[in-house]
Amino acid sequence: MPLELYLDLMSQPCRSVYMFAKTNNIPFDFKQTSLMMGDHHGEEFKKINMVKKVPAMRDGEFCLSESIAMMMYMVEKFKTPDHWYPADLQKRARVNEYLSWQHMATRMHGSKIFWINIMVPKIMGKEIPQDKRDDAIEELNGTLKIMEEKFVGDKQFIAGDQISLADLVAIVEIYQPFAAGMDVFEGRPKLKAWKDRVRQAVGPELFDEAHKGVMGAMEMVKGMDGSKLEAFKPRIQKMFF
Repeated sequence: MPLELYLDLMSQPCRSVYMFAKTNNIPFDFKQTSLMMGDHHGEEFKKINMVKKVPAMRDGEFCLSESIAMMMYMVEKFKTPDHWYPADLQKRARVNEYLSWQHMATRMHGSKIFWINIMVPKIMGKEIPQDKRDDAIEELNGTLKIMEEKFVGDKQFIAGDQISLADLVAIVEIYQPFAAGMDVFEGRPKLKAWKDRVRQAVGPELFDEAHKGVMGAMEMVKGMDGSKLEAFKPRIQKMFF
């Protein structure tokens, strides 16, 4: 019986889970769960993940949330190639180092730009204050500097010569502001070269498929009925105003 993966590829963690499963030929049923349509708030989905977030996974009677936990579960269950989560102590530590750091760095700061450039104007009908926009850009630039100089550096990938879970988790977060109109790779040659290597390692066709939706997010959100996004207003108010 294949895994059930509840995903919305507009979500960064969903894209990392999707690419990992597809790259490793792990059988799964794709359960489309639209964040924009509020599918994650339904009673049926709550049975899968009580915190009402994607991605979520069901393996028989076993349900799991959190993208990193899900990929580690698949590493163990399906005995994926060692480079994804290396047995070597120090290489694994490099993967864990990035995964531990990224929650309050690439994830938080990359997401903020996406909200500022795409979601806030549509939902609130106004731009956020310029000082908060400038602060968000400065925070992301600082994160990208650390990403390029520390985590990528002169290596092929974050943990060494081969792609790992850390690279998948990193690339989807970095693509979020990129899709929102901020060229995060401009003036960062090492980061751009790393991005190209990750895309090649995953497979260009799969990589582009996974990111197709988010790369068209600006036009998609513009065409949406703003009233359907009302549920996001409290979150935006708390974050930006």
